[in-house]
Amino acid sequence: MTTPTEQSRTAESISENLTAFLRRRTRTDVAPDVDLFASGLVTSLFAMELLVHVESTFGVQVTGPHLNMDNFRTVDRMTELVLRLRGGTGE
Repeated sequence: MTTPTEQSRTAESISENLTAFLRRRTRTDVAPDVDLFASGLVTSLFAMELLVHVESTFGVQVTGPHLNMDNFRTVDRMTELVLRLRGGTGE
């Protein structure tokens, strides 16, 4: 079982990884709460790249009810998704 401090560090690490990935791919600094779809930074094709990145980088499988655009809308939501799928809090 992880402590709240460990969960915080894990969440921070996930968020930093996702932010760096988005920065490399979009050449834009993205705040963790920016709606990636509404801002036009993420298209449906890029959303698939995000899915592959999340699954391969964090060792999770996004299926069923988790395979939802809202889970990929912001860096914060993707971080919560990874934590949920890993069995952490994230909710």
